[in-house]
Amino acid sequence: MSRRKGGRSQSRFDHQREDDLVPAAEAAELLGVKRATLYTYVSRGLIRCVPEPGTKENRYVRADLERLKARHDARAGHAAVASGALRWGEPVIDSSVSRVGGVDLIYRGHSAVTLAVEGRAFEDVAELLWSGTLPSEPVKWPAPELAFPPSELTRLLPKGTPPVAALSALVPLLGARDPVRFAAPPEGEKARARRLLRQLAAWVCVASAPGRVARALKEDTVAASLATAWDTDVKRATEFLNQALVLLADHELNASTFTARVTASSGADLYACVSAALAALSGPKHGGACDRVEALLAEVGKPERAQEVVYERLRRGESVPGFGHRLYPDGDPRTPPIMEAAQSVRPEAQGVRVGRAVLEVMRDAGHPPPSVDLALVMLAEALGLPPGSAATMFAVGRAAGWVAHVLEQREQGHLLRPRARYVEPALSPNPGRSGG
Repeated sequence: MSRRKGGRSQSRFDHQREDDLVPAAEAAELLGVKRATLYTYVSRGLIRCVPEPGTKENRYVRADLERLKARHDARAGHAAVASGALRWGEPVIDSSVSRVGGVDLIYRGHSAVTLAVEGRAFEDVAELLWSGTLPSEPVKWPAPELAFPPSELTRLLPKGTPPVAALSALVPLLGARDPVRFAAPPEGEKARARRLLRQLAAWVCVASAPGRVARALKEDTVAASLATAWDTDVKRATEFLNQALVLLADHELNASTFTARVTASSGADLYACVSAALAALSGPKHGGACDRVEALLAEVGKPERAQEVVYERLRRGESVPGFGHRLYPDGDPRTPPIMEAAQSVRPEAQGVRVGRAVLEVMRDAGHPPPSVDLALVMLAEALGLPPGSAATMFAVGRAAGWVAHVLEQREQGHLLRPRARYVEPALSPNPGRSGG
């Protein structure tokens, strides 16, 4: 679909996140060119733009700007190309764990979407990511023992601690209680990983309901542990949680996974790698995006306010979280199964209705399809889960991928240590003189 504006063809901005669109002045500055040159790049199809609602201005796709800048910088030598590779650029690490394609996500040669919709257990998919082989029969991970009474950790956590923050406190404690955590032969490390993932799922409720941790740990699967920990009585909750975990299990070199690999390359133990990954995941531009979507739906409140809130955000130049993904120009393939599950469970749930209304407003305004973050929040709302549970599903599911990349990095054996290109610091103004 294309639009006409000012005599030139303008494509929709292909599913970029709203906070990846920049105004003309910033776009020209990023490229180091005048606005006239920027407009020339647009007319040649090198940069995409989208109309700013309620104005005559356009906003420009940052990914296109950075790609064009990297191409120009390449003339300066390899350093500029390497620098650009760290910002959604060219691949920098060889990996066999997963592949992000334009229309699908592939785990070791298997479609993640197919694995999810066919009902393959999260544990089976984790084993696939770790070994390269999909189990021919369903696997069962043994339930680990409680490392210590959950109430001891609860006493240390402030009231209202989000589940991901609670898990971030838990993992180092589990590591400290594992005397052989630095002994890491592959099979022993996989056994450690199975215990750790089971613990993560069972302890998600420790800040609010420590009494449920032991019961959750006794469940047969990671998804069932989550359902018990969150005390959801929604029919098929375990099935839909399992599906979400499978779709989230890995996603190439996202920020948390890259962090886990860097940590693993230093020789750190598995708990340290997962702790580092959880820290990266907590950022608002990564796993914390789910929390931003939760805040958006809370701000909207009811479906009738969706257009008002969305348009006001856009008018102020603010982002609308939960839409678009740079790596999927035709939409994130993980989103539809999760969103369909949410709407099949409890379409009447307020959060589901509000999410659907926001989606319709964004779609009608020509914006990108929803991301997996919006789908996860809608599923959490449908299942009646507590705040922060969408980001927690993300964390527990992605932990399988973190382990896979830790194992792969250890096999490769080298330290990840990029170099910095030194630039002279800008001169700061004289603190002793006022500015008129």
